[in-house]
Amino acid sequence: MLDKRLICVTGLPRAGSTLLCQLLGHHPAIYSSGHSSPLVQVLNQLRSSLSDNQFHLAQFDVDAELVYERMVRAFRGFVDGWFAETDRGCVVDKSRGWLNQIEMAQLLSPSCRMLVCVREPGQIFGSIESRHQRTLLMDFPDHLAELAPYERADRLFSREGVIGWPLQAISNLQDRPPSMQERLFYVVFEHLMAEPVAVMREVFEWLELEPLTLDPDRLEVRPHESDSYYRGKYPHRTRHRIEPPPRHSIPPRIEADIRRNFAWFYELFYPALT
Repeated sequence: MLDKRLICVTGLPRAGSTLLCQLLGHHPAIYSSGHSSPLVQVLNQLRSSLSDNQFHLAQFDVDAELVYERMVRAFRGFVDGWFAETDRGCVVDKSRGWLNQIEMAQLLSPSCRMLVCVREPGQIFGSIESRHQRTLLMDFPDHLAELAPYERADRLFSREGVIGWPLQAISNLQDRPPSMQERLFYVVFEHLMAEPVAVMREVFEWLELEPLTLDPDRLEVRPHESDSYYRGKYPHRTRHRIEPPPRHSIPPRIEADIRRNFAWFYELFYPALT
């Protein structure tokens, strides 16, 4: 069993996950570095490596129950070692990869919880476009700079796109059984910006932690994660106070396509816009 309770912060890009990790870190029971983490990718790679290892498979043939229990202990031990620097009872791991790995999170940490950050998709695109206009001479990691805005939106919202694949993963979460649904808390970006104290009070209560009243104008700022991997297109700065971003204007044709293609998302999280 894990020594600590795992809190996975995941969700859509430009939807407040960096801010949420910053706010979680104010609670004395929570350890939160605020940086994106490779942990879930490493665990996936370890699973693939063991599943392809011939010696491991040969042992699995002889005593599958023992070998599988050994794997569970080893994976839990890896996660314990990952967070060994803290004695706090709850640890935050931030990665969009957790969207597809809720079963593994539950297996490794039976008391795990998952905070899923969502935001109106049109404003996510607007945020990315706004940043791109300020960094025109830098290309995206997936080489989108040379495209027209409509083509860029098409790529971003594709099943493999930075926005599209987490949207599909969130859609897939709706098929999980009730026992897993209970582990999910959707943090709506617009609500967090408008009422941060109320939202975080609800989050801490859902996490079954002692209440903590935050001052949104006096936040602790730590060094933010490196943005070089994202070529400066997806910054992760933290600030001393919460400042709601300006509303982005996007082309009507792009906005219409987004609302039509992801009508289920608007019905679920933004019914007032449908």
